[in-house]
Amino acid sequence: MSNIIPKREKCVYTSCYCEENIWKLCEHVKHTHPEEIDCFYIVFISNKNKTIPIWMQRAADNPNDAVVWDYHVILVQKSTSSSFVYDLDTLLSFPCPFDEYAEKALGQENRFQKKYIRYFRVIPAKIFLETFASDRSHMFSDGEWKMPPPDYPCIKTEECTNNLDDFISMDPRIKHGEVFVLKDFVHHFSSFHS
Repeated sequence: MSNIIPKREKCVYTSCYCEENIWKLCEHVKHTHPEEIDCFYIVFISNKNKTIPIWMQRAADNPNDAVVWDYHVILVQKSTSSSFVYDLDTLLSFPCPFDEYAEKALGQENRFQKKYIRYFRVIPAKIFLETFASDRSHMFSDGEWKMPPPDYPCIKTEECTNNLDDFISMDPRIKHGEVFVLKDFVHHFSSFHS
């Protein structure tokens, strides 16, 4: 399974542009293994407060500490027997078995304050490639980039130049994909529930 996606060090990567990093992984699958694209899902993780803790992130000073992102994006590859997570910002393996990622990076929410409860917008990769657009304006403020942008052109569609907020939103009425709570998200992809 893992030979469909390049090794981590060969992937297109720009720090703090996780949505574009994952879009580039999907683009790679579409061009090199189009027959496999239906096995891949993009997952936007966020909440209305934009405070979502994830562990085992390279941005953490200590891997045992959570990084609280405003949102994060991962790629999940699902088969009949197992699922794998591709997260270019994790300290875990690449790919990482879904159940290991769920346990070590997502953890349990039973002791979370309400503002940290995460939601998961799951979008088929093929749909994501056709509909996602970002002009990177969320990373540009007061005439400066918060973080340097990727060196390739902005991702856009024929109809749209920026709909990133629609993907980050966890409002289930927004048409892109399906929104899950943690328990249902894990159940959807876990090998224990296949």
